[in-house]
Amino acid sequence: MNAKEQITALIIEDEEPARSIIKHYLDKHKSVKLVGECADGYCGLTSIKELNPDLIFLDIQMPKLTGFELLEVLEEKPEIIFTTAFDEYAIKAFDMNAVDYLLKPFSENRFDEAVEKAIIRIRKGESTTSKIQKLAIERVEGSTPLNRIVIRKGNAISFISVRNIRYMEAEDDYVMIYHTAGKALKQQTMKYYERNLPSDEFIRIHRSYLVSIEHVGRIEPYGKDTHIAILKEGERLPVSRSGYKKLKEKINF
Repeated sequence: MNAKEQITALIIEDEEPARSIIKHYLDKHKSVKLVGECADGYCGLTSIKELNPDLIFLDIQMPKLTGFELLEVLEEKPEIIFTTAFDEYAIKAFDMNAVDYLLKPFSENRFDEAVEKAIIRIRKGESTTSKIQKLAIERVEGSTPLNRIVIRKGNAISFISVRNIRYMEAEDDYVMIYHTAGKALKQQTMKYYERNLPSDEFIRIHRSYLVSIEHVGRIEPYGKDTHIAILKEGERLPVSRSGYKKLKEKINF
């Protein structure tokens, strides 16, 4: 078989029975070579970097590092077939044009269909990297609010607890997150965080700022019909008219 026809695959799945089923179903696909398997997202992150697979079978709900968190910190993204027992992500996965989405328990015929679709896409060079990136940074509407944010610095992965966030500032296509231990830059949007952070704890006070209500010390007038929020730590953030209205509804001042 020509080397270019050989497609490499990696399994990232925390349940051993699910990994066994994928391996069993994959065995008859001779054009796909399994190069590794991982039981958690950290192993998956390292293995993707080392093995550079063409295709990954990725569970979404995993301990330590979820499938979506893994996608957030991946620099180069292979083609992805999602495997999960939770169907709340299905519509969004299809909308973002991931290779496919397998809802557990899935049949061998359904698995074959997903793999053949992946083979065709990979051989045609139809990359979905940008769409997968969009999927990684756009959570499903109605999903549980964020409780942590994953950060990659070099090869190190860390998490910021939502409880420790003081405020966020938009910086072009990025958001700077100011938290109790410092700051961190994420390639996401203010709209994303406004939609996914707990609405009873955070307020979008300006197009460029989102603030933790707990860290707001006071509000002061600043020119005609404008205000500033002064945080307990001393930062002074601009407040738009709509932001001022939201703050008045949440805070007595």
